[in-house]
Amino acid sequence: MATSAKPNFFLRRPVLSAVISIIITLVGALALDVLPIAQYPDLVPPTVKVSASYPGASAETIASTVLAPLETNINGVENMLYMQSVAASGSGSGTINVFFALGSNADMALVNVNNKVNLAQTLLPEDVRRQGVSVLKSSPAMLQAFAFTSASGRYDSTYIHNWVNINVVDELKRLPGVGDCSIFGSMDYSMRVWLKPDKLAKYGLTPSDVSNAIKEQNSQFSPGRLGDNPAAKGTDLSWQIDTKNRLATPEEFGEIIIRTGEDSAMLRLKDVARVEMGGKDYSVLSTFNGSVARMAAVYLLPGANAIATSDAVKARIAEIIKDMPDGMEYHMVVDTTEFVMESIHEVIHTLFEAMLLVFIVVFVFLQDWRATLIPCIAVPVSIIGTFAGMYALGYSINTLTLFGLVLAIGIVVDDAIVVLENVERIMSSEHLPPREATAKAMNEVTGPVIAIVLVLCAVFVPVSFMGGLAGQMYKQFAITISVSVVLSGIVALTLTPALCALLLKEHKHGQKKFRAFIWFNAAFAKLTDFYLVCVRFIKSSFLRACVLFAAIVAGLLWLNKAVPTGLVPNEDQGYTLGMMILNDGASNERTGAAAEVLADIRQNGDEAVARYVEKFDGVKLKPAQFKLKNLNFSKMDKSLQRMVNAAYVRVVNFSKASLKK
Repeated sequence: MATSAKPNFFLRRPVLSAVISIIITLVGALALDVLPIAQYPDLVPPTVKVSASYPGASAETIASTVLAPLETNINGVENMLYMQSVAASGSGSGTINVFFALGSNADMALVNVNNKVNLAQTLLPEDVRRQGVSVLKSSPAMLQAFAFTSASGRYDSTYIHNWVNINVVDELKRLPGVGDCSIFGSMDYSMRVWLKPDKLAKYGLTPSDVSNAIKEQNSQFSPGRLGDNPAAKGTDLSWQIDTKNRLATPEEFGEIIIRTGEDSAMLRLKDVARVEMGGKDYSVLSTFNGSVARMAAVYLLPGANAIATSDAVKARIAEIIKDMPDGMEYHMVVDTTEFVMESIHEVIHTLFEAMLLVFIVVFVFLQDWRATLIPCIAVPVSIIGTFAGMYALGYSINTLTLFGLVLAIGIVVDDAIVVLENVERIMSSEHLPPREATAKAMNEVTGPVIAIVLVLCAVFVPVSFMGGLAGQMYKQFAITISVSVVLSGIVALTLTPALCALLLKEHKHGQKKFRAFIWFNAAFAKLTDFYLVCVRFIKSSFLRACVLFAAIVAGLLWLNKAVPTGLVPNEDQGYTLGMMILNDGASNERTGAAAEVLADIRQNGDEAVARYVEKFDGVKLKPAQFKLKNLNFSKMDKSLQRMVNAAYVRVVNFSKASLKK
């Protein structure tokens, strides 16, 4: 009879072992409820957007007089990587995007850029300073894009734009998790003054004469108070004097006096121009399935929960559209969380499949349901507890961390199996009761279990020190596996021996097994014998071993070249973005006509549809952006690619436009 070993600390205190695992599970479950959800880790560097407006100026003028002074002052700001600038002649706007190193404080970056912009204010044209230069944190992660349309044509783009801007955009910006919400284009209500060149020439006027007259006669004054101190004796009352506010209607603007003659004749604005209420800028026009529309986008705040934010946005819009004017419709064009949820559901499905397969393999080889129950309890503790580590490190639930958990299932089960198999071996060979066998097994495998944890951490932890975008992406993947491995080692040294002592039963001599297990053991024994024969055959000849090793290396090198490479795999996200670019100088009307050929694309009934077309008036190019959306994730075959091919053929046949896919 073999001598029994003294039970270790946790084997003598099974309640403490259970409490440790319960705490790990509870903390992990609580962290799971508050962890942000996203498709990938936060990979986009912090960005600050500087915007300026110079109405009527060309792109070259904006670039040289506005963007160049700003770039000169902004260049070299702390932690800056690079910056990009865009000048648009149609809208008279200029934009500079300043990108900072990953991990930089976005708030401090905003302050630093704003200070640099203030230093450049004196170098900017007067009109630009009067319009103002905005410095804002940019949120590049688009969460949703939606459109408001008027299929009946009852409302025009200007009305829809302003209704959405007043009633929707401001409401969505206040929601938690929303970084920004903006409408594409700028159609705010403005007084449009269309000058008549022939009339200006007839009266000898220039546009600056008209502009100065409007500025002088459309001003807000503060005349003060009547009877205010110091006042004459006997003043009993004091009145606030109010003047008429700024002009508000086209008729009032039309009465502005441009010039007066010696005979008291007056030349008014309506005599040399057409005045109307319209949009501020018409360089961006939108259609949705052929109907007039305005599109807005919601951008996610860095670190926010995409799913919770998306649900909050949908719920708020559902309340807003209850008061939407008759004849206006709301459509969700792009919702990135649909693909995120589909991806996460697939990974979770794979997670459960992997866990089930592990338990089946354990049961088949151990052939004891009590022994199988031990890893079934130990593995979920390590997996759920990993979420607590993810929360402490500021990670999110994304496809990479979930994929790391899928891989971790097959790794963390090893620690429990090492303990369990050694206990089974001692019970079978030395005929010890479960408690004594567990005590002896733990004295033998405590060191190896710790070594397994350290070796696996030595494999995965160095990945977190990789630099660049790839390092930032796979850091969470590697650390997630490392945390689960550490927790599995803790569980293997605390909970697993306690479960072995409580659940396992002493082996009975001559105990019969199921016939299926007998067949499996016989087949596995034959497979083992065949493997040993192959190993002896290769080992007996140095030349054969070298040839086999060379063949394996050659196969790996060939696969390394043959398999396509990429940062992340290409996945169908349910929609396609494209852009048509017409030749230089094409009008917005011509761009719109080319874009309308996409409005009636249909594939498979209502499964896929050309959802949105947007026309831009660019610097030199005339692009039109479109989105093709697959409405059913369960039918993600080749429908979108067929739609892109059809769109290409239609546009090329319509005009000499190029489609960039």
